[in-house]
Amino acid sequence: MHLAYPAVLAALLFCVGVYGVLARRNAILVLMSVELMLNAVNLNLVAFDVWLRDTLHAGQALTLFTIAVAAAEIGIGLAIVLMVHRNRGTADVDRLRDTAERPESPGDTPDGDTPDGDAPDGDAPADDTPHGEKAEATA
Repeated sequence: MHLAYPAVLAALLFCVGVYGVLARRNAILVLMSVELMLNAVNLNLVAFDVWLRDTLHAGQALTLFTIAVAAAEIGIGLAIVLMVHRNRGTADVDRLRDTAERPESPGDTPDGDTPDGDAPDGDAPADDTPHGEKAEATA
């Protein structure tokens, strides 16, 4: 078999993956496009390994390593996308430019206290325990 056939197929797969990464707005489709690009690289590694008749089969060994890295990448990537979708309500990449928490309005405080200074400011402990002691948990 000629080397040109798998090389052209891998180039087409890689180009489709690049288009998917650049044009898609859904984070899951972007992850799928990255996987398509990694599979194109794997196809090239195996094709060149067969073409060069490497006795150590380094291309195939590197392909197995790439598959393992891709599996870990997709697992972590999907977990991140699911958490972002749960917190923000969308997986649209254009709307997720900023991953920091949304700022609260000036009148809102986390524990509902008034912002005029009557409540403790968070630097000092709320109870009378010294800084060096741990508070005992009661059930």
